[in-house]
Amino acid sequence: MKFRIALAAAASLVLAACGGAQDASTEAEADTVEVDADAALEGVDVAPVADDAATAEEEAGEEAAAAEAQQIQEAGDQAADTAAAAMDAMAEDAGN
Repeated sequence: MKFRIALAAAASLVLAACGGAQDASTEAEADTVEVDADAALEGVDVAPVADDAATAEEEAGEEAAAAEAQQIQEAGDQAADTAAAAMDAMAEDAGN
């Protein structure tokens, strides 16, 4: 039990020692990709522009998805018709 208390005390001292900051007045800045991107775009004054080709492709994609859904529905209907015909044929064979 004493060993656990000593281990917990040592761990808390180690954790307390890790978080020290010498100068708390310096503003923290994240080291991310945005820092490099902001630096690269400092002299750029161009505003973003909508790309009509991108939205056209999106609309075409929606139309293609609707056409594919229709083909899937038709294939399912044909499969159901085939299954019904097979069941009818089996019922006739069983009756003979």
